[in-house]
Amino acid sequence: MKQLQNKLQSMDGKGYKAYKSIQGRYSFHRYELHVDYVQGDPFAAPSKIRMIIPNAYRNIYPEYKQNQHRKTYVEDLIARYVAKAIDADKSLIKGSGKSGLIHIDTPGQEIIDRTAVQIDDAHVTICLSIGLPAFGRKINRKDAQKLFFNAIPSILSESIFTISDQAIDEVVKLSDQHQAIRKVMKQNQWVAFIADGAILPRASGISNKPLHNTVPFESPKENKVSIEIPHCDTPITGMAIPTGITLIVGGGYHGKSTLLSAVERGVYHHIKGDGREFVLTDPGAVKIRAEDGRKVTGVNISPFITDLPQKQDTKQFSTENASGSTSQAANVIEAIEAGASTLLIDEDTSATNFMIRDQRMQALVHDDKEPITPFIDRIEQMKKELSISTLLVMGGSGDYFDVADQVIMLDHYYVYNVTSRAKQIAQTYPVKRIETNNQLFGSVSQRIFSPRTLQTKKGNKTNVQAKGLRTVIMGVTDIDLTNIEQLVDVSQTNMIAEIIQFLDEKNELTKEKTIQQLLDEIEEMMDSKGLAAFSSFPNQHPGDLARLRRFEIAAALNRIRTAQVKHQMK
Repeated sequence: MKQLQNKLQSMDGKGYKAYKSIQGRYSFHRYELHVDYVQGDPFAAPSKIRMIIPNAYRNIYPEYKQNQHRKTYVEDLIARYVAKAIDADKSLIKGSGKSGLIHIDTPGQEIIDRTAVQIDDAHVTICLSIGLPAFGRKINRKDAQKLFFNAIPSILSESIFTISDQAIDEVVKLSDQHQAIRKVMKQNQWVAFIADGAILPRASGISNKPLHNTVPFESPKENKVSIEIPHCDTPITGMAIPTGITLIVGGGYHGKSTLLSAVERGVYHHIKGDGREFVLTDPGAVKIRAEDGRKVTGVNISPFITDLPQKQDTKQFSTENASGSTSQAANVIEAIEAGASTLLIDEDTSATNFMIRDQRMQALVHDDKEPITPFIDRIEQMKKELSISTLLVMGGSGDYFDVADQVIMLDHYYVYNVTSRAKQIAQTYPVKRIETNNQLFGSVSQRIFSPRTLQTKKGNKTNVQAKGLRTVIMGVTDIDLTNIEQLVDVSQTNMIAEIIQFLDEKNELTKEKTIQQLLDEIEEMMDSKGLAAFSSFPNQHPGDLARLRRFEIAAALNRIRTAQVKHQMK
């Protein structure tokens, strides 16, 4: 600590690059400071530091970290406390560029494994980004000392050293409850559970926080289940959605898409007070939509589309600019290829000609002139042959009543099971459309990415970096993730960039692994070695990284503009 004070004292007014000499390790009271990376300019990416707190000064009881789920919830809680302490800090360190910045990767409404806080058997490690103070491009020693010897110790005092065991116990209990519900869901083959009293609407289109003064969710009696959960005297009740085909219907603005959005986000766990903390979804559920203009590389979309003009091959379909129907077909096949077990679809973001082709259109445009087999004619085949469930918002076509196992109606945000009524209507008004394709869905081919897919160089330097939530820059091209709706955190996008760089540096694509094999190995590495194992800086501040699912990793790889693939049949 005194060594750091002396170093800062000696560099007052020197050029900013003199800060490089403080890189290293320093012992403070109750923690060890690691300065892992020092920015070269006050306007550059901020410096990276870690504070390592031994158990002797803040012990996290062994039972709080006895499994990965509990440990993740505790790490998440500590990160939230640190973020709150940073916001409350009154140090008022000023200067040019990023001078005085103190940042932690702050969690949102979701509880996600991230590198901001890491707990092991002996320590708690907190990773921060800081802006070393400057006047212009000269070192501001006085404020640098204030940063290291006032602001950061104060932040730690108001977070890791203040957090109570009771607060930790609360999130550990929530973790146990989530896992108990998931266990029951798996035993009963439910694709989703929405608790009674859940608040599904969000405050606004740009806020993920709950809307106040809204209708709490209440399950229809036909779907109501009761689950015994730990740390709770009474069972939790709510709506179970079983495997199979479920339609969500209702008038416009009555809550159909709101319900689907909550289910879509239910692949993640949520903090207490979010309103969706007991909305849980099959981890293999993937949101599917049309995506005009996306790149598609070698995808077998023939279950949905055949006989395109110019005899374009749909068993290995590639395009630089997919249409609504071809993009949605590719998105379905790619999700299945990655291991999806449930598809989530909203008609509002779907291509109409991909979803349905009614009797009148069939009469006008004969089947031999129409290359598309609509989703309605494949949905049951996917259920029977591939065990793929579908949860579908459909307000515009009653033709789906014939194939639905469940029909759920939203009326002013109140929920009703109208399956019997929908089936009666289907019998009273039978559909006279002809099923377009009654052949088997067939196996889904596994593709293998060529090493030439990863063109990461810009000039002589590797350039792979996240640009906000929806873009990864790779070499001289962008990977557009705009329509990957279950990508929810910027640090997940950072993780995609790290994975791509890792695959490139380790020459993983030279080993001719199928996409599924590649995803299996990435997940196994995240499980066994942690997210930081993908970082370019081992044993240092790994950057702001958060875990994402195999499906979002696959989605990013599938949208690489330089992708090249070959096929391996199952």
